[in-house]
Amino acid sequence: MSAGREAARRAAPRPARLRAPASWPGLRVRAPAGRRAAVALATIVACALCPFARPVAAAAAAAGGAEIQVARLRYPGGGDWYANPSSLPNWLEQFAARTGLPAAREEAVVALDSEDLHRYPLIYLTGHGRIALAEPELAALRRYLEAGGLLWADDNYGLDASFRELMTRLYPDAPLRPLGSDAPIYHAFYDLPGLPKIHEHDGEPAQGFGVYRGGRLVVFYSFSSDIGDGLEDPEVHGDPPALREAAARMAVNVLMYALTSP
Repeated sequence: MSAGREAARRAAPRPARLRAPASWPGLRVRAPAGRRAAVALATIVACALCPFARPVAAAAAAAGGAEIQVARLRYPGGGDWYANPSSLPNWLEQFAARTGLPAAREEAVVALDSEDLHRYPLIYLTGHGRIALAEPELAALRRYLEAGGLLWADDNYGLDASFRELMTRLYPDAPLRPLGSDAPIYHAFYDLPGLPKIHEHDGEPAQGFGVYRGGRLVVFYSFSSDIGDGLEDPEVHGDPPALREAAARMAVNVLMYALTSP
């Protein structure tokens, strides 16, 4: 896409692209959105006041009414870290519409050596290829996670081998482990039965994995699902509304979990 067309696309008003149906089989909203938003906002404010709280995007500057923001991780190695360009703006739009919490219109992009890294409660990693982090970048990622941040890696087909290798270097003593349907991240806003399957890939079932440190989930890995594709503008992949709705609900849960979990 040319720079002019891209600028025009970003400037244009963004319609709601993923509409929540009145009901969805197997999924249940745990509480009215207004109440959930109030609880979440109160939690975010509490995090802002606690010097040992996770870095909730400067607590999403909740006391000042600033917008919640997530960051896409720009990583070296040749993988297309920029894949699914419409997915994160759509995710933020849906999060705001469904929770009532203010969210940015566009994603941020951050590298692990950036001074801005700790401003974001969640960093999102995707792509189809290789991730190659040097030791200083691994150390920066550990510091971010151990300060309270959450890394969400979304398998965009072709990422799996490189990401698993990265995790063995990041925390050799804390391997990725499969998450059951009772994992809190599946119930942070919507009650979900587990990770939804959005794209076929190699036909393997969708499975969420996690890395825990001190009993806290610091890495969430959505394998063989492709939530990012389901969040893209509908004409990009032609996903049916049911799959885009499932992807939206999972993404809302992940961000709500990052903002409110201990």
